[in-house]
Amino acid sequence: MDPKSVHVARPPQTYDAIVVGSGIAGGWAAKELCEHGLRTLVLERGRNVAHGTDYVTEHEPPWQLPHRGRLDPRLLEKDYFIQRRTGFVDETNLHFFFRDSESPYIEEQPFTWVRGHQVGGRSLTWGRYCFRISDLDFEANLREGIGADWPIRYADIAPWYTHVEQSAGISGEPLGLPHLPDGAFQQPIPLNVVELDLRRRLEALYPERRLTIARAAVLTEPLPGRLPCHYCGPCWRGCSTGSYFSSQSSTLPAAVATGNLTLRPMSVVESILYDETEDRAVGVRIVDAETRETREYHARLVFLCASALGSTHVLLNSRSPRFPDGLGSSSGELGHNLMDHHFKVGAVGTVEGFRDRYTYGNRPVGFYIPRYRNISQATRMDTFVRGYGIEGEAYRPSWGRGTEMPGFGADLKARLREPGPWQVWMTGFGETLPRHENHVRLDAVKVDAFGIPQLRINCAWGNNELAMREDMATSMAEMLERCGLTDVHPYDDYAAGGIGAEPGLGIHEMGTARMGRDPKTSVLNAFNQVWDAPNVFVTDGACMPSGPCQNPSITYMALTARAVDHAVAEAKRGNL
Repeated sequence: MDPKSVHVARPPQTYDAIVVGSGIAGGWAAKELCEHGLRTLVLERGRNVAHGTDYVTEHEPPWQLPHRGRLDPRLLEKDYFIQRRTGFVDETNLHFFFRDSESPYIEEQPFTWVRGHQVGGRSLTWGRYCFRISDLDFEANLREGIGADWPIRYADIAPWYTHVEQSAGISGEPLGLPHLPDGAFQQPIPLNVVELDLRRRLEALYPERRLTIARAAVLTEPLPGRLPCHYCGPCWRGCSTGSYFSSQSSTLPAAVATGNLTLRPMSVVESILYDETEDRAVGVRIVDAETRETREYHARLVFLCASALGSTHVLLNSRSPRFPDGLGSSSGELGHNLMDHHFKVGAVGTVEGFRDRYTYGNRPVGFYIPRYRNISQATRMDTFVRGYGIEGEAYRPSWGRGTEMPGFGADLKARLREPGPWQVWMTGFGETLPRHENHVRLDAVKVDAFGIPQLRINCAWGNNELAMREDMATSMAEMLERCGLTDVHPYDDYAAGGIGAEPGLGIHEMGTARMGRDPKTSVLNAFNQVWDAPNVFVTDGACMPSGPCQNPSITYMALTARAVDHAVAEAKRGNL
């Protein structure tokens, strides 16, 4: 955001609402609150990022970068020892990743917590895949007696999906599948020639399986102030045309336009201030990330949108005589039921033919095969519950494959002038069951650079996930072989040793402050309100009672817009 376009927060001002975090959920909270006329303070623990002008490497070719895109391993080991595990961090996007040395955490079991502490958060670097979840997902916990029943159903959130899709701009293809509801789509991004052939073969062999282009927050048609994607490719560096949805391109400018937004970067929220005499939250306490000064800001409404673990970290540290284990802890579920999608399992194979065809431009998304396990009695699996979706692409390897080819000199160079044979790569994203033992809590001794207790994270895959992974690799390899591909290889990075496939790497962390129907078994109610403090709302991944296999960000957007609508209505009635 342009720092000249928003107000600067100075205590002891009081606002109508405070939003913690400026990423996908926080940006939506800011937009909706401001458009409802509420004077809203957005607190972001990281630096400001101005749309366009601060995407400093957006179109830089590698030969113009000081180290051709590479980073000194010593720097990664010293300051980015967690973020480096993703394999995404390089010289072109280091400025959008969190410096782990500033706020470490304790891994009781390996868990990769990927953070983007800047205005816009991870909306600047996310994968942009957007899929609605259905009643197959909303009813799963109740149907199987696992975790807590979702307090809402698809009909409750469907209009809010439409609301956010129309504003964010979601491209995609309607399929008419009950378990993957269609939405308000722009024109789909095209599949390439090999993917179209694979779709034809796949659907002839498996009528219940559909291959489509991924539904994504990437424009194919213009929206006000934003242009359609032109396939330039380096999406993880920022998008100055606003072709993909981010807080910078969409929600924060809308909030600024109302005149109601105050944005304060470099503000690390330590805790929520709770007034026991009024039985409500009255504001937040922050640590200034630059000066280390402690400040307080007050508001009638508080929206926690700091990511699943970030928001829960704030709640756990919001301790008072009434809530010694943190605000929202009365059920005993705060910090528990941590989930992430498990992936890095699938198959790859080679396609015969199509040597006269190639791809042009850098398409921002791949294909998607919706869940096909446990969606009906005919597809029921005996070895695991729930299911997985498949992401993938067909491509021709370029000159980079030369690192694994025999030969050298002019002959090798000549062979690399032509692209390699077409290949298809698939990976599954599987649902993880909510389990109480997968949890986070505050460390009793260790603190971060801001004096805030560090999180201890204890999370592991369970038997259901491991059984599902076996089917994921086997099923994808079988599909490729039956569709005529050769040299098919299944893979499972976790089974191969577990390194590089631990929880967290899906970057879809969910749970730890779940919604529910009963304050005795959940942290939030059906409108994302903390049972213990109804003027506090949590609308990011922390609220999820289960983790359906679909990419979850569009659900956070819809839940946030719905929660704001409810909060404003309740405030007008004098109930908050």
